[in-house]
Amino acid sequence: MRIEYRRLEKEEICRELFGQFIRRQEVTKCWRREEGKWVVRDAPFIDDWSEEDYQLLVKCLKNTAETGGAVWGAFCGGVLKGFASVESEPFGSRGQYLDLTSLHVSGDMRGEGIGRTLFLKAGQWAKEQGADKLYISGHSAVETQAFYRAMGCAEAEEYCRKHVEAEPYDCQLEYILNDRLAGM
Repeated sequence: MRIEYRRLEKEEICRELFGQFIRRQEVTKCWRREEGKWVVRDAPFIDDWSEEDYQLLVKCLKNTAETGGAVWGAFCGGVLKGFASVESEPFGSRGQYLDLTSLHVSGDMRGEGIGRTLFLKAGQWAKEQGADKLYISGHSAVETQAFYRAMGCAEAEEYCRKHVEAEPYDCQLEYILNDRLAGM
């Protein structure tokens, strides 16, 4: 199985691109911050996207591409199996962050290293733009957080209010961009 990774142009970002993408994730446990400590709690639900969610996703990814950010796709046999996006506008008290606004792998391809490769491509691009860190407002599912921790992410030193307000259960993370990304 050969995976092709490439940066997407705004013209190719459309609903049809996600025609065979499986977003579905069965969540059983999530991280929650209680009394200043992180704990794992039962929180069973199925995370899946509606048609409206896909339409909003297309709009957001097109906006990212149009405003100088970057969107990558991972393709297997010409079919989108993963994607990541990073915004172009720095933020944080020192302008140290660029925002990793999406990182998703199709349900039929999880565990194949696609997420890792997309994450590293996003980090390399952010570093090339002058960022010191990637900012991630990550889903609180135990599996999602395990991925980010394995990638070397830690709790963000500064929280982005916009993300906290939009997704109060997300875990606010950061990834320090350094020489680990050399040669990507």
